[in-house]
Amino acid sequence: MNDLTKIILKPVITERSTDLKQNDNKFIFEVMPKANKMEIKHAVEKLFNVKVKDVKTLKIHGKKKTTFNKGGRFTGKQPDRKKAIVTLAQGENIDIFDQV
Repeated sequence: MNDLTKIILKPVITERSTDLKQNDNKFIFEVMPKANKMEIKHAVEKLFNVKVKDVKTLKIHGKKKTTFNKGGRFTGKQPDRKKAIVTLAQGENIDIFDQV
């Protein structure tokens, strides 16, 4: 993948991600489902100018949803997602998380 901004979709800002940032210097991003660990590491290093120590990924399968209305029953599915937990080297920081 050539475009680094398409690999990293958005940062995940939750209580858990804030706790990981403060205690373990880990940052959570939502990434493209087809991106691998090496592509994620390269994208974070180039976009934020930091040194990445480790990358862990997890897949989130979309839930099935069913709605009932006058026209009948409609079943759909939310899209599958992928998150990456990026551990930075000692002393490194990403500034966008400090602004929240």
